[in-house]
Parts: sequence; structure tokens; C-alpha cells
Amino acid sequence: MPVPTHELKLEIVNAATGQPLGAKEVPGADGALVVRDHPEDRPGPEQWQFTPVQSAQDDPSYVIRNAVSGKVLDDPAAVDRGVRQWDAAANKKSQQWRLVPVEGEAGLYFIEGAADGTVLDLADPGKDGTRIVLREYDDSAESQRWRLVPAEPERTSDLVLGWAPLSHWNSRQSWRLFHSRTALRPAPDATPSFSNVLLVLEKFGCDQDAGGWKTDRSNHHPAGQTGRWAGLGERFLADTTGTGSADIVGLKPAKGAVTSSGRGDGTFDDEERVLHAPASSATPSDLWTIADLTGENRPGVVVLSAEGVRVSAQDEGGRFAPAGGKLVLKAFGHGTQAGGWIADKHPRFLADTTGDGRLDIVGCHDDGLRVSLQDEEGTFAPLADEPALRAFGHGEEAGGWLADKHPRFLADTTGDGRLDIVGCHDDGLWVSLQDEEGAFAEPLYVLDDFGVDQGWSSIDEHPRFPVRTTSDGSLDIVGFGPQGVVVARGRGDGTFEPSQLVLNDYGRAQEWTGEKHLRLLADVTGDGNPDIVGFGNEGVWVSHNSGDGRFEQAQLVCRGFGYNDDAGGWRVDRHRRFLTDITGDGRVDIVGFGGPGVHVARNLFRRFRTR
Repeated sequence: MPVPTHELKLEIVNAATGQPLGAKEVPGADGALVVRDHPEDRPGPEQWQFTPVQSAQDDPSYVIRNAVSGKVLDDPAAVDRGVRQWDAAANKKSQQWRLVPVEGEAGLYFIEGAADGTVLDLADPGKDGTRIVLREYDDSAESQRWRLVPAEPERTSDLVLGWAPLSHWNSRQSWRLFHSRTALRPAPDATPSFSNVLLVLEKFGCDQDAGGWKTDRSNHHPAGQTGRWAGLGERFLADTTGTGSADIVGLKPAKGAVTSSGRGDGTFDDEERVLHAPASSATPSDLWTIADLTGENRPGVVVLSAEGVRVSAQDEGGRFAPAGGKLVLKAFGHGTQAGGWIADKHPRFLADTTGDGRLDIVGCHDDGLRVSLQDEEGTFAPLADEPALRAFGHGEEAGGWLADKHPRFLADTTGDGRLDIVGCHDDGLWVSLQDEEGAFAEPLYVLDDFGVDQGWSSIDEHPRFPVRTTSDGSLDIVGFGPQGVVVARGRGDGTFEPSQLVLNDYGRAQEWTGEKHLRLLADVTGDGNPDIVGFGNEGVWVSHNSGDGRFEQAQLVCRGFGYNDDAGGWRVDRHRRFLTDITGDGRVDIVGFGGPGVHVARNLFRRFRTR
């Protein structure tokens, strides 16, 4: 687990015994610490907070503080090397500790004293109530390994009380008040707040009466980026006119791309019209998107077909021509003549890699990174014989990157306007910087986190995003890890500070799973900073960005779009959900494609703002 921030409360659990660190059952005046069991009918284990020592940036140390008493972990330098909890003293070396990851053991740490480099150990492993002592490193000693376990997440919502009937032996009836975890509603002062869920269009749904839309999961988000490419049966939101308004787009096998235009008030036209007919050679393996390729506010239809990349530009009358698309590049397609790119192996991106305002095409094939730049005439350059970078590819010679396990992104990590390559492999985070000539440097291993070896098992289970968590900061990495939300702050030079666990929520430990729940980052308040949005069991939860890259506790803001039946019974593999501004007020709303059609919850943050 990444190093936690000082706001979080954690148990410190010994790997050898499974017992948490804390005071003796009857604490003594010496403040001695032990590991022991905690029966259910007695107080639970102590929880601790890790406060960074400000002067130790290169080799970070922490003060480990009892969350209740405020006393800190202390080395009194006693003969028996016993460790205690004691009153805090400013800049006292014996109260400062380092967390050293155990190599090859995700989530386990040595807790090392900053004063002399000895580590926490058990005086007599196996006995209940064993004293905590300091000893020299022993890599084979499991008793020197510790796991940090976050406390239950703190959340804000209103309980809904109801009446439960009681039966008596004499047939008399009475009732009692009750509440359950499923009986929740958004708190009235939740920030932000969303409206009730409304069915605004009885089309584009999974039910037969709403069109019977079915999705081929093999084509779903092949690049690990929500909404970038779509296959047959997909529905998504896109600005089809260049006016900034979000429209509904769906891909039908016979008709191609069909649309219902947004009205700007949270509703959509009842009329479903054909936006773009498919080419005569179209197949179910084709991938579609709508994008402004030239920066002129005229979105075009882009299709990755068997022959390669097909583009239909939009004319002044809003028509897309030619009807089947013009073949602009014989590459990046799923046919052998276009390179044999496969959705579940080879991610492809449309992005302005050079900062000239035009979108280029970048892909990760078997042999590595392939790039086609768009010139001022709108022409895409043919692919070179050799890859731009023999890395980030599916083949072993290019690193053995797997589309379902190893996310790859294009992101500006240095602030120079050029996109770099960022990838999460088994061992952690890798970055390849782009220079002024457009060449990509050999990848650098920059962080031992966000990888499979650290417990990030797949893209769906543990989404990761390169994003600025503050409006004036460098690009950071934010991920939903096994224990909660993890952030690695960017340094602005392509490297990142050690990752921190910033919120004990939205992780596997809090029962969030990729199979049931969506987790995204979006600016829901309009303050320019991304917030955390989670589609959980009970509905939509939001953790507001406090402005400095930290996130507040989760608030239930919408009683809908959730996994539970009383929250709509939404399923990841059938019901698409998006965060986008459909009203033009600058704040994202929630749009979902459910069974009976299109559902909307409008963002009411401006109306009900509480701070």
C-alpha cells in the first residue's frame, strides 16, 4: 500500500501474527506497545496517523501518532529496545520513522527508525501481548513486516427511517423504527447536489421497447479511456456540431451512427436521425469516434476500419462527407492490409501530440509505439518502417504490455505542450518523454507503484488517470487502488513523488469492484479541480477536491445510477453512464443509458451551494 497521508487513520498489523499494534489491555505508565487480539465485546484496535516530517523530502520520514490520544511512536533507547507511545516532541529523531516497502510483497513494510535504522519487530513472536522492540534488519523475519489497514471510510448521507412490524405471542401488533444501509438518501447540504433521476428519452435503452441496444464488451474502451472509441451497440455523448452541446450518438449495425440532438436543457430530441452511414466494407470490428481533427470546431467521424483510418469531415451545412468516409491512412486498422490492429491488444489514441492544434494518431502495436502526425493540409503521414519507440507494445520485444492489465496514456508531464507516454506495467510507472523534434526517449522507470506487482490487478478493477489535481500544479497520477484513492504528485519533469493513500474509500478494501462500480474524475463543482465520482451500490458518491489536491469524505449526492435495485439496478456491462455538461452551465451532469432509455440527473450545485 502507498504511504498514507496524515488525515487517514490506520491499523498497523503484524504480518507474522495478524495482530494489530497498540497498548496493552491494561496500559502501563511506561507506554509500552504490544501486538494482541481484540475480542468483539471489547474496544477495537488503536488507529494511527502518519504525519510527514517537513524537512525530509528526499528521504521521507513520518511521525506515527495515535489517532485518539495524540501520543506518538517513540524509541526511548532502553536496554531492551522496547518501543512505546509517548508525548510528541518537536524534531525529535527518535520519534521519526521511515516506511520501507518489502520487495516483492505488495502492501507490506518495514517500519524503520530514523535515528539508527533498526526496525520494528516482536520480542517473542507467536505470543499474545508480545512487546514491540527494535532490531537489526532480517529480510527473512516475517515478524518485521507490517501491513497498514485503513479504517472504515467516513461518508455523509441521510438515513431513511421506516416502520417495521413486530409480532407478539398474543397476536397483538406493534411497530418499531428501523433503518438499514440500503435506506440512504443524499444529505440535503451535499456538495454538489444532483436532481432526481429523470427518464428524458425512451430510446437508446437495453429494453426492446427502447431499441434493444446490446454492447459488444470486447470493443469497450480498447484504449482504457472512457468514450474514446466505440463499437457496434455502443452509445455515447459527443458534440456533433461544434457548438459545445452534447448530443447522443449510437452505433447501429445497419444504419451506422445515429443521433438525438441535445436541446441544452437536459433533454434530447425525440427524433432519431442518421448522422453517418457506414462504408460498404464496414464490419462489427470497426471502431468509431467523433472528434475535431483540425481544431476548427467542425467535428468529424473517424472510423478504424479493416482498410485503415476513414474520416468523414463535416461541411458548413453540418453534413458528413463522404458517406462511408475517406480512407486517409492505410494503418491502425484491424485488417491485415492495415496492420492487423486488435482491440483487446493494441490501444490507439487520437491526440494532439505536438501542440499544433491538430489531432495525430498514436498506437501501441506488437513491436512498440507507432505515430502518424497530421500536417497543415490535414494529411496523415504514413507509418515508418520502424516503430517510433520499441516499447509499450504487446510483444515481448516491446515490453509485453497487456491491454487489460497495463494502462497507457498520452499526457504532458513536463508542461512543454508535447505529450509524453505514461504507462503502468507490472513493476510500476514508466514514462517516455517527447523532445522538441517529436522523438520519444527511452522509457524511464519513475515510480514503484500503480503496477500489477503492487496489487493493481487490472484496468477495470483499478482505474488510473493522469490529471492535474490542482489548477496550478503539474500533472499527477490518480488511481483507485486496493486500499483506496492513491495520488502521486507530479514534479513537472516527467517524474513523480512517492505515491500517497489520500482517501480510504473507492478501493477494493471498501468493496468497490470493477465488475459492479464505475469510478471517475470530473470537475462537478466548476472550480477547475477534478473531484472523485463513484457509482456505488446506493447511488452516486462524490468526494470534493478541497483545492490543494486532497479529497473530502464521500457524500451520497444522487439516489440513482447505482448497483442496488433500489438505486436503479445499473450494470457496468449493459448500462453506460457519463459525466458531461448537457445544460451549458459549466458543470457536469449525469447521463445514463438504462433499460427503458436515457436517464439524466442535473447538477444543482449552483442552486444549493452551501459554502
